[in-house]
Amino acid sequence: MSAPSHRSFDEPDAAQPQERPSKTRLKQLMHELQALGEDLVQLPDSRLERLALPESLRQAVQEYKRTRSHEGRRRQMQYIGKLMRQIDPEPVREAVAEMKLGRATDSLALHETERWRTELLTEDEALTRWMAAHPGSDAQQLRSLIRAARKDAASTPEQRSGRAYRELFQYLKGHLLTESARSDHDL
Repeated sequence: MSAPSHRSFDEPDAAQPQERPSKTRLKQLMHELQALGEDLVQLPDSRLERLALPESLRQAVQEYKRTRSHEGRRRQMQYIGKLMRQIDPEPVREAVAEMKLGRATDSLALHETERWRTELLTEDEALTRWMAAHPGSDAQQLRSLIRAARKDAASTPEQRSGRAYRELFQYLKGHLLTESARSDHDL
């Protein structure tokens, strides 16, 4: 006689089917995919081309971009959400995250450039700090740009966007972006 098997209540029974996600969870997943579709249509065409999207989804995104009426866009977005269920959403999530991160990085670089320009124009020792932080800079050119920007600001205090003011910004931005690209390449 065989001994009765003692099964724990924690172990799933092989004869019972796996539990399906609840209707609420399925709806949440569909809403997440539709939101991802909304981010997908915001991607520039150059990034869309790099994604391995089915042709039907690619055409639906292009149609959405051409549609001007609110109701037409709403219906097209629902269709995009439906098509999103048929693909692996991870590459799309990565592309959207990369785009958002790129925008944030660009914004931070511009804020840092603006901060340096303000410091260089208001404090004499800021040039020393800049040169310590960015030894590859041309100190003579930078001094010349600072002097010209200060002269512009003194002559027309209400108008701070003189030519030298903008040139200083462009010099700083170019130098910071070059260093940023170099450090990204080293990673």
